[in-house]
Parts: sequence; C-alpha cells; structure tokens
Amino acid sequence: MKNIIIKNCCFCLLLISTYSFGQTNLYENPEFVSIAKTHKTIGILPFKTSIQLRPKQMKEITPEALQELEKKEGLSVQNGMYSWFLIRKKRGDLVVDIQDPNRTAALLLKNNIMTHNMYEYTMEEIAKILGVDAVISGTFETDKPMSEGASVALGVLFGFWGSTNTAVINISIHNAYDGVLLWNYNKKVSGSIGSSTDDLINTLMRKTSRRLAYTKNEM
Repeated sequence: MKNIIIKNCCFCLLLISTYSFGQTNLYENPEFVSIAKTHKTIGILPFKTSIQLRPKQMKEITPEALQELEKKEGLSVQNGMYSWFLIRKKRGDLVVDIQDPNRTAALLLKNNIMTHNMYEYTMEEIAKILGVDAVISGTFETDKPMSEGASVALGVLFGFWGSTNTAVINISIHNAYDGVLLWNYNKKVSGSIGSSTDDLINTLMRKTSRRLAYTKNEM
C-alpha cells in the first residue's frame, strides 16, 4: 500500500511539473536603468513564432493552417506578457504603463503592418506608430503549441496529450528614441503536461523581474 501511495505521488508530481530550464542568456544595457526613468509607456508586439512539427504531423496540416497556428501562438505570447506586466502594475510593482494589445494591433493594422512583415520595420518606426517609449518584441520556437486553443486542437488531431515539448524564447526591449537594445533574455525550456504560454511567461519573468529596470526593485 505504501509503495502504491509513493508511486501515485510521484506520478502527480510529474503531471504538475511545468518546466525544466537550460542555459540563460541575459543582456542588460549599462544605461537601461537611467533610460527607463524617462519611459512612461511600453508596447508589446506579437512574437514571431515558429512551430516545428514532426514530419508525420506536417502531412496532416496545410502550410496555411500552420501559419495561422504560428500567428495565434505569437499573439498568445504577447498576451501572456501583457497579463504579466498588468498584474505587476496593479500590485504597484511596475513604474510604467503597458499599452493594451488591442490598441497595438489596431495601430499596426492602420499602418498595414502585419505579422508577416512586422520585422521589416525598425523598432524606432514601430515605437513611433504605437506612440510608446519602448517596444518589447521577440521570437518563440517550439515543437508543440502552448496556447490553449492550439494545444487542444492539435491534441485531438495528432495526439499531443502528455507529450513533452521544448521551446526557445527570446525577449528584447528596444528604446523608442534611437532603437538601441536595452534588454535581451534568451532561454530554452522543456515543458510538460499542463504547460501553457501563461505558465511560461510567468515562470520566466518571475526569475528575471528583479533585473528589469521597470520594476521598483531596479528604479
């Protein structure tokens, strides 16, 4: 009986474990803290996402459908970042305002900037269009979608349930005035059952928030 209980506990821990982490690469501009003091609002772009499905899975999905999944995944990461910052703002831990992703999307659309051509523009150009003092952007590579809708859909189609996935996320913050890189965070993670983009962002940002100049710990 005791062995059964131990085995069940181990199984439960396996189910609820979320991420294991690889090497961290973190860059901070020496002037980030002083520059951040002049910032009032920052914007977050949809992340450029690449989903590397297995050959068998690729046969079951059209290039157009995969592109749509990648677009939704990029928006999910953007919304996850926004939610993280918004919670800290409500707590009083964040000293800047965060532009609503809906406003960001509307302003980009008015200027004919789409997901597929967004990164053809400089960060200064994007920041001017959005009317923000800094822009958060990034890339996200994964072999299994983490956003809830895509995970459920592909779980039904391809049997993704319970499979472990790996992901590489790269987050950058650029100054609006001159486009200089202020902060860059690159991380490879391995996810398990229950993983989501919100889980990923919460875990990553919790580990780095003390080093982020927009939090009260740094200002």
